[in-house]
Formats: sequence, structure tokens, C-alpha cells
Amino acid sequence: MSRESARVRGLYAVTPDLADTARLVTLVSAALQGGAGIVQYRNKVAAPELKLEQARALKSACVRHGAMLIVNDDVEIALAVDADGVHLGRDDSFGPDVRKRLGPGKLIGVSCYRSLERARSAVAEGADHVAFGGFFPSQVKPGAGGAPIELLSQAKSELEVPVVAIGGITPENGKALVAAGADALAVITALFTAPDVAAAAAQFNALYDAQH
Repeated sequence: MSRESARVRGLYAVTPDLADTARLVTLVSAALQGGAGIVQYRNKVAAPELKLEQARALKSACVRHGAMLIVNDDVEIALAVDADGVHLGRDDSFGPDVRKRLGPGKLIGVSCYRSLERARSAVAEGADHVAFGGFFPSQVKPGAGGAPIELLSQAKSELEVPVVAIGGITPENGKALVAAGADALAVITALFTAPDVAAAAAQFNALYDAQH
């Protein structure tokens, strides 16, 4: 496991779709203050210019807090802001060309949904970490819950890369995912709609502190 991959642990904060860049940075900064070590910039509705503006602002926030920035779906923006990596989904092409363009030392995460076979293929092609889910219904993807928690332990026993869990995760239901082997918990709603984002981030990270 590379030094960068080893940092995929604990709370993995995934951004909500917000047009207000200042508000987005305020929320993400609170999550970073609470201990989030990774931020994934994900915005499915913003225009390219806004995405670039927001990604740059989030990169600066992550640098200030010693955290990593991952860009969802968009290799071009990841390169433009010198992000720490990209996260690719079902409809994103992944292969040697992505690694070549990003260069060494950058992370590539791949969504594997409920498929261990997809995860095997992704790792064989060079993925640095894989994400499974959704484990619970969420506001972002209401019909995506139901992934078996055993999938995490199966992946951990077989794959030599960090395993990320996503989908409706809260500090309460996240305990079972951590116990099953999730190296990181990817969270949007339970983090960014919390009354105190920093405190919510600390709650998620405490699930990992309890392991030691």
C-alpha cells in the first residue's frame, strides 16, 4: 500500500451540491476542523467554471488542514487544481491513460457498488482504493441502500487497498461498517446537515479512535 493510500482512513467527507462557494468552503472547513482527512469534491449540477472555482477553494482549505482533496468524476479539474486524486464511478473510463495523465503519487478511487468482482478488476487496473455501497438509504440516493455489510470484510480479506463505505452512514450505523473493515466512511448528509459540522466530523472519527 502506498503512503498516499494509507491516508484513506477515517471520515471521508463528500461535498453536497452547493452553488455558494463561500458556504461550501465554510462547511468543509468545519469538517476539516473536526478531523476529516479526505474531502471529495462532488457537484453533479454545477457548470464547469463553478466546479473549477470551488475545487480551487477546497484545495486551499485542504492544504491549510493537511488533508487530501479528491475530485469526483473529473480528471481535468483534478489536474487543474493539483488535487490529490480522482474518484471514478460506473460511467467513468478507467485504465492506464488515467494513471498516466494524473502521474505518480495521485490517488484513484473507484466506486464498486455491491460488486466484489468490479473491485478486483479496479485494483488489477491500478485503483488505490475502492468504495462499496450504498449500505443504507440516503437523501442523495434514496433507493441505493441494502449492500451487504459482509462485503466489506470479504473485500478486506482479499484486496490490499483501503476499502471505503458509502450510503446513508451516520455515527450510529457506521459502527458496524467500521467493525466489518471499512477503512473510511464516505459521508455527505449526516455530516453537512448536522447542526455542528465539526462535532459531527469528530463523532465519525471517534469510531476509528475506538479501535485502538
